Amino acid sequence: MAIHDRVRVRDELAEEADACAESGPAAAASLFRSLADPARLTILQHLALGEHRVVDLTAHLGLAQSTTSAHLACLRDCGLISARTVGRASMYSLAVGGELMGLFAAAERLLAVTGDAVTLCPSNHDLDSGSAVGGAEGQTGAGPNRDAAAGSR
Repeated sequence: MAIHDRVRVRDELAEEADACAESGPAAAASLFRSLADPARLTILQHLALGEHRVVDLTAHLGLAQSTTSAHLACLRDCGLISARTVGRASMYSLAVGGELMGLFAAAERLLAVTGDAVTLCPSNHDLDSGSAVGGAEGQTGAGPNRDAAAGSR
């Protein structure tokens, strides 16, 4: 990633974090905007499974450490995650896990009705049955349900 791209991403994330401090409808829009980034959704999915260090999340996401840290800062500023220091590392976890999993479950139901079946909430699914966090069904907007729903609209 070129340096100007990193600066642009950092600036965009800073703007989103600042927007999370707003009140009323703007605060709700900021919250949804923080959830609108696929990398941040993936971070939240990983944190739903337990605490992670930045280095772990960086490996899972395949992003630069600075980009991962910027996403974590955005989610922390919105109150979705918290961090605790362990030695030289920071351990990140969900700050509002129950509420977030409820939101993910509601989003799954809404997306299923609109034809986009996805798995967002690992605790709502049996991971042993082949559903995986961030699996193929959660990564694309296409698929048999999407195609069928598009034809009926």
